[in-house]
Amino acid sequence: MSDDEQTPRTAGGTADGKAAGGADGTTGGPRPEEIRFFGTTWVDHTGHYGLRRAGLAVGALAAAVAACFVLRFAFQGLQIADTGGLVNGLVIVMFAVCSAIACRKTWEGFQRRPDDPAREDSLRSLKTIGFIGSLLAYGARCLTEAPGEKLRRAEYEAALARHEKRRGSRTGNPAARKKSKRGK
Repeated sequence: MSDDEQTPRTAGGTADGKAAGGADGTTGGPRPEEIRFFGTTWVDHTGHYGLRRAGLAVGALAAAVAACFVLRFAFQGLQIADTGGLVNGLVIVMFAVCSAIACRKTWEGFQRRPDDPAREDSLRSLKTIGFIGSLLAYGARCLTEAPGEKLRRAEYEAALARHEKRRGSRTGNPAARKKSKRGK
């Protein structure tokens, strides 16, 4: 990947919030933010968008099922080791709680930007333990839209509206406006 591909883009265009120029060197306004696995096809639903959504939904749900089987084998290992009922119960509760929190936080991440990024970073290990919940949230969200599409669409449309408003206020002949003000 080049440095340009790794630079996060905002709904306003570039990483610094300025409107990005078009491919022909003109200012084309804000560019949509890319979504993993979808790129910018979420804007107009081109490029096999529906197939990608269906494939990712099936893949995420299949990965969640496979992860459940892996956890089942790990739990059977604990039973074979005869660690006791308390440890077995704590492991089950830990994975259930972490999966529920990871599912909720992942789902919230599709609806709004995090208020405190540092807090989200501190929850990363909890979300890693509850990866099944994150996979379920991702798979369920793929059934209705690209994960985060609604949030990014609202941001993109707001950026387009701001761009058009700025562009509209700059159109016209400035000399004619100055002349009309002097005549009053």
